[in-house]
Amino acid sequence: MKYVFIAAYFLIMLVIGLISMRKISSVNDFFLGGRKIGPWMSAFAYGTTYFSAVIFIGYAGRIGWGFGLSAIWIGIGNALLGSLAAWLVLAKKTREVTHRLNISTMPEFFEKRYGSKTLKILSALIIFIFLVPYSASVYQGLTYLFEAVFHVPFTYGILAMALLTAVYLTLGGYVATATNDFVQGIIMLMGTIVMVAFVLLNPHVGGLSSGLEKLAHIDSRLVAPVGPGGFSALMSLVILTSIGSWGLPQMIHKFYTIKDDEAVKRATIISTAFALIVAGGAYFIGAFGRLFLNNQIPINAATGKPDMDMIMPIVAMKAFPDWLLGLLAILILSASMSTLASLVLVSSSAISMDLLREIKPGIKNSTETLIMRLLCLIFIIASVVIATNRQTVILSLMSFSWGTVSGSFLAPYFYGLYWKRTTRSGAFAGFISGFATSVILALVFKFNAGMAPQLGAISMAVSMIAVPTVSLLTQDVPDAHKSFVKGVAEEL
Repeated sequence: MKYVFIAAYFLIMLVIGLISMRKISSVNDFFLGGRKIGPWMSAFAYGTTYFSAVIFIGYAGRIGWGFGLSAIWIGIGNALLGSLAAWLVLAKKTREVTHRLNISTMPEFFEKRYGSKTLKILSALIIFIFLVPYSASVYQGLTYLFEAVFHVPFTYGILAMALLTAVYLTLGGYVATATNDFVQGIIMLMGTIVMVAFVLLNPHVGGLSSGLEKLAHIDSRLVAPVGPGGFSALMSLVILTSIGSWGLPQMIHKFYTIKDDEAVKRATIISTAFALIVAGGAYFIGAFGRLFLNNQIPINAATGKPDMDMIMPIVAMKAFPDWLLGLLAILILSASMSTLASLVLVSSSAISMDLLREIKPGIKNSTETLIMRLLCLIFIIASVVIATNRQTVILSLMSFSWGTVSGSFLAPYFYGLYWKRTTRSGAFAGFISGFATSVILALVFKFNAGMAPQLGAISMAVSMIAVPTVSLLTQDVPDAHKSFVKGVAEEL
């Protein structure tokens, strides 16, 4: 039965890609869906991009093990800060500014807001370079699951996922991605609810009250408001995975494409509910991982070392019947395919729309679309190469890349959107301080997976302080961009 589910899913994705291909007539259609995406598709696109195999395989298992039930706070933070607050604060303003100034990408926003091609090129390079390891972490999470459930060799699993992503994305672009996101979002919601029920009813847990007693017997802190991992580590995870999403280009991209303000209001509610169910459910399941593994971290046969990324696949094998394993595989595949598609689109646009236009301003629309499709393939190949290195931990890949990108972009984007006094020098200070903090600390702590969330949170905080500090000391907003600043000021 599980093979039937997977085959049906693959077929649906390919059909959507072929149908969507007919709607692509320009690079704007390929990347933005013509800016006509409705509330349900926009909300589900945001949610399915937000949550991937990284949360179900890497985060839920590892953090649930380390923090117990208090890991659910991260899911709540993702819903209230990463979704509700993000939509309330950023969505309407982003849509208005990007429509008014015909902005298609985050690097283009930085260029038009601060009058700097250097900022545009710098941000485009950061996107393309640092979203590759993030994409690789998603591929790794997928293949851990497929290796456990379908006994597919690790490398073959990665190649199969890469091929599926490449085919439907290069055919249909964002039109295919948004349509697939809606289908995938429904699967994720249903799958999460069913998975929670089966985990609680499994004899290893024996119901909620019994499960809590068993966790408390192992360590009373596993059922406390703050788990064994400690308050600072927990808050760092909440900040990185919630506020950090505000500075990720693949998340902000969803605000460019939504059709009107009414759609923004409805999408805000839908997106928040989606995050609460999916993220809250994933961390809830992960908290009971110790009960399925006799409180022993599994050993990876390939490396001979303890591997927390194997926790959730083993829980799935023990808790779910064959048909539900198929549904679980589709759930995680759905979450990951959407995230991968968004990462690939945003990263490819950084080169084709932001760098290539600078080199060759008069490039034809059809040529640019073709180049973007080719860049999608190159990005996927690069991600696969990194993902095949099994010594790399999923959580490390995701956290360091997420922290570096958010640390670089969050402050210049947020202040540039809302504070008319933000200067070009302030934006540069935010870029450099956030990027440097993330990279230097990662090197100092030798890319320690346990430190990744704290380092990402620190880099964002440093950048948020640097931008207003330097802006108040400088005056360099070009006259050519007064209309932009005026537009921001009138709406404050």
